[in-house]
Amino acid sequence: MASKKINHVYIKDAFSLAGPVEKDGSIKDYDIVIDDYYYRTKTFEQAEIKMQKVVIDNILHRHHLVHSDIDLLVSGDLSNQISVSSYTASNYPFPFLGVYSACASFVESLIVASEMMESKKKANVLCVTSSHNLSAEKQFRFPIEYGSPKPNTTTFTATGAVSVLLTKEVSNIRIEGYTIGSVVDLGCKDASHMGAVMAPAVAKVLMNHLLDFQRNVDDYDLILTGDLGCVGSKILNEYVRRTYGIKMKNHLDAGCNLYLKSQEETYAGASGPVALPLYLFNKVLKQKKWKKILIIGCGSLHNPFFVNQKLSIPSIAHAVSLEVNL
Repeated sequence: MASKKINHVYIKDAFSLAGPVEKDGSIKDYDIVIDDYYYRTKTFEQAEIKMQKVVIDNILHRHHLVHSDIDLLVSGDLSNQISVSSYTASNYPFPFLGVYSACASFVESLIVASEMMESKKKANVLCVTSSHNLSAEKQFRFPIEYGSPKPNTTTFTATGAVSVLLTKEVSNIRIEGYTIGSVVDLGCKDASHMGAVMAPAVAKVLMNHLLDFQRNVDDYDLILTGDLGCVGSKILNEYVRRTYGIKMKNHLDAGCNLYLKSQEETYAGASGPVALPLYLFNKVLKQKKWKKILIIGCGSLHNPFFVNQKLSIPSIAHAVSLEVNL
């Protein structure tokens, strides 16, 4: 069963932290911005752990919640063995589920949390994700200090963290349904072209979602993808048009729009699991223009070993439907 309707799960609030490049992008009103990639710690990885702790602590404080009020923490990141999320979770007594779908991890966390909450009369669940440019780049490509030249198809890993509070209490944002994607591999081997790797997986989960729910693309006011970037967004729209005969006039990509065109160091736009929630909660929802939103997180499921062995790169995408009344 790839798709399911959700009846009583709501997004109550989100808290966002953004990094040095993100604060100069298209969004100017994050909850917290940082200027230092180390965030007053000794390593980039420790900085990302601190980022997650800060967004968790702040959302708890904002809603006067104590640790015993949280029934579950679902979190994922890009670090090896999602170690950032695991280290963060060790600071709290919450039951913890770690998830990994690369840059689709945030949407996967919403699916896991929603499914867990459906059978509960009352529940508070935190979904958390983060990424850090300098830790992710050295893990998946090359350390920045290496000075490796990059093609224009390259995306720039966003630095930030987001915590989302899900409840059974009625709020202005309802999780209406979801579709779990399947792994797609069309043979692309270029780790600097994540948009091309992920676009087919996005197209597949989109079409499965529309088929399962008996909808068409125009039933949504907005289809927001995670981090295809500007190049990958063009590939997606062309792929959907040629393969399924559908023109998407209501599509935006968070990665393509998170930065300004003048920020040339970001190449084709943002990547990372935090790109979608940063743009969703700090731009899309604040505009109050769209009532039915389909968010699609997409992830490249590679690691450096397989890339260096010249294997092709598989990808995944998951979709969650939101009903918004802002």
